[in-house]
Amino acid sequence: MSSRPKLQDVADLAGVSIGTASQALNGKASVAPETRELVIQAAKQLGYEL
Repeated sequence: MSSRPKLQDVADLAGVSIGTASQALNGKASVAPETRELVIQAAKQLGYEL
């Protein structure tokens, strides 16, 4: 991937909606811990700036 990854890329890789990815990365309590971990791992894999 030549350009910076976007939140949509993270969401797609994690298999969640962009809203869920956003909430997970912002530490919202409404996101299950397992989902949060999937999103964080996807973000790291893509080089998404956390």
